[in-house]
Amino acid sequence: MGFESYVVVHNIAKRHNVGTLARSATAFGVSELILVGRRDFNSFGSHGSSAHLRFRHFHSLHDARHFLKEKDFDICGVEITENAMPVNQHPFNKSTAFLLGNEGTGLSAKECEICDFFVYIPQYGGGTASLNVTVAASIVLHHFAVWAGFGERCRDGNKFVVAERPVKQVRRNFCTETEDAIVEERKSRRENAVNGFFDENENNNSSSNLLDALFVDG
Repeated sequence: MGFESYVVVHNIAKRHNVGTLARSATAFGVSELILVGRRDFNSFGSHGSSAHLRFRHFHSLHDARHFLKEKDFDICGVEITENAMPVNQHPFNKSTAFLLGNEGTGLSAKECEICDFFVYIPQYGGGTASLNVTVAASIVLHHFAVWAGFGERCRDGNKFVVAERPVKQVRRNFCTETEDAIVEERKSRRENAVNGFFDENENNNSSSNLLDALFVDG
């Protein structure tokens, strides 16, 4: 079996970025997008690409890390840290899950704790301190796809051929919820719903409809 790449979504402040991130993920061969914390966001900007991705949910970073380690994945933080390696050097060894930081504050200390290593994107101009999270994701995922030897998608004219749209995932059955799971989710909201990624709405929607906006494409 060949290499795979996953993307871990946690604590991204601008919710519409998730839809654009899903579009980049499908373009560069990502197998799965892992949501940590609450799951209510819209996928505006995905242009239908979210239908071509598998989604998985975990209540905590610890749970997500446990799942990835059982699958023998490395977890790569995309962040400029003291020991981060340039992504263009392709410092990969196996299937990898990429954890991207908040647009304003980057990866938190808890997010860094679950990472096995870090990569950063070298910049050559002096006009900005950092890149938009979806732009950064696109660059990193492209480099991994090149390293992993993913086959290039066939083209038709000046566009790449889009795969046949899979059967639409059922919203309410995507992540089945037991009573214990709902209680656990409520307990983990304070930890996972920081910096504005997941909006607490006035009605405190139950977990049965948290994925409703996920498949609304803009």
